Order: sequence, then structure tokens, then C-alpha cells
Amino acid sequence: MAARIRLRRTGTTKRPAYRVVVADSRTSRDGRFVEAIGYYNPLSDPPVIKIDAEKAQAWLKKGALPTNTVRHLFRRAGVQVA
Repeated sequence: MAARIRLRRTGTTKRPAYRVVVADSRTSRDGRFVEAIGYYNPLSDPPVIKIDAEKAQAWLKKGALPTNTVRHLFRRAGVQVA
């Protein structure tokens, strides 16, 4: 399994919120995932980013690759990405 750490869209029409999830790279954006490790709400002021750093580090050590957007969110949340 090629694991990716990516965003999964939740919320309603025109009111997006996202979960940061670990999923197989072949599944759809909102499809099955292995584990949810945080969430991101871009509409609140300021935007809310909550990520479980321990789970994120564990998945990074297992070889999961974050998407560019998630990598940026990790930096803003203080999670070290190699």
C-alpha cells in the first residue's frame, strides 16, 4: 500500500471543512481511509488546524507521503516534515 496523508472534504455545499487522513493513494478523495489524524477548517477566523503530531510522525516514519497542501498545514501546525 502506498499511503498518502491528504485532505478529505467534509461539510456542506460552499462551507468546506477537511479531515487530515491517511489513505491508500489509489482511493478517491472522499473514499475509504486508514486513520484520521486531524482536521482543518479554513472558513473560521483564524483558520483552525488541529493535527495529532504523534500520529503524523508515526505515519511519516512508516513512509506515508503528505500532499503539498498537507505539508504546508504540517508546517503551520508545527509538525516536523523531513
